[in-house]
Amino acid sequence: MLKNYFKIAIAVLKRRKFFTFISLFGISFTLTILIVLTAFVDNVTSANYPEVNRDRSLYIISIQQKDTKHQGQMNGPASYYFLSHYVSTLKTPVSVAISSLFTPTNTYVNNKKLVINMKYTNDAFWNVLQYKFLEGKPYTQQQIENGEHVAVISEDTKNAYFGDAASVVGKYIEADNVQYRVTGVVQSVPVTMPVSYADLFVPYTVSKADWRTKTYMGNYTAVLLANSKSDLPKIQDEYANVISKLKPDNKDFDVLMSSADSYLKSFISINDRDNGVSIIITVIVLFALFVMLLPTLNLVNINISRILERSSEIGVRKAFGASSKTLVGQFIVENIILTFLGAAIGLLLSFIILQVINGSDLISNLHLTINFTVLFYSLVACLIFGLLSGVYPAWRMSRLHVVTALKAQ
Repeated sequence: MLKNYFKIAIAVLKRRKFFTFISLFGISFTLTILIVLTAFVDNVTSANYPEVNRDRSLYIISIQQKDTKHQGQMNGPASYYFLSHYVSTLKTPVSVAISSLFTPTNTYVNNKKLVINMKYTNDAFWNVLQYKFLEGKPYTQQQIENGEHVAVISEDTKNAYFGDAASVVGKYIEADNVQYRVTGVVQSVPVTMPVSYADLFVPYTVSKADWRTKTYMGNYTAVLLANSKSDLPKIQDEYANVISKLKPDNKDFDVLMSSADSYLKSFISINDRDNGVSIIITVIVLFALFVMLLPTLNLVNINISRILERSSEIGVRKAFGASSKTLVGQFIVENIILTFLGAAIGLLLSFIILQVINGSDLISNLHLTINFTVLFYSLVACLIFGLLSGVYPAWRMSRLHVVTALKAQ
């Protein structure tokens, strides 16, 4: 039966080529947008290089001090003192990576200005985040304690600053009017990964800001690595217990709030994080439905027009005993076949667009792919699209009376 439905669907598509083109264009264009957006979201939120251990990591991106009486609050990254004193001392995490937000600074090469994004780190940063060293190695804890001006640079920075040099380990790079000796070169990271992205990584002890100041607010974040995924709730409970015993370091506030969360949740506002994630998911779903709505309505109208063209066929089939259920099933199957043909075109267009995006270096070092996750959601979108655009026309078709259908011809 499905084979017959397929043959009928192909015949119907060939009958009105212009309407078929409009339908396939609407379907393929819609799915191309969804696939490209899904590929981007999947790339940003998944465990990619160098944050390959996100499934067993927790992030502390910010802390909040609040005045419950006057509704005042101060929210932002933590200080190095706070993270080293209250987070690095937690017993459950295997390791705690502490790093600053990247900050731009200017340097000059051959009289040409070069913007370099710097990040200050501790030694555990290189254990938690799995960077690929193209040459050299990270600076050591001893070098950090000694306050040595050493640095790890990205591959992009090596090429921009040193040109075609075969090896740069041991050479010096200037940033923020300071000369740093290069100890290693790592594969570059896209800017869409703010925790791990930078052009130049240096020890926190060489920062011009006083990292020993005993304040809670600063410019640092932390990544807590667990031994296994099952240890994550223990780490969260342990950190929550520490926070519950602390009071704000600012006398204008009376409540200190912070939590260790998964990568995605850590970037949501501290207030009501679970609700924040739900809002984001809802917005994404609503946007996807909105993108699908217009071509769905267009396809519904086209399908209704096709029903009127096939009224004699419907009347004959009803006269020979075809039930409404059979006709509805046939039309929905035909519509799903049309949708999947559009999906095939959409996948091809998506592949081409992703290659163009990757090749254009629109976002440096960002490589989007159509993986199994993206493909799965694309197929789900196809089924939803086919059902949404096929159910109402199929119902209209099944309601046609035999005499009315035959007279329409």
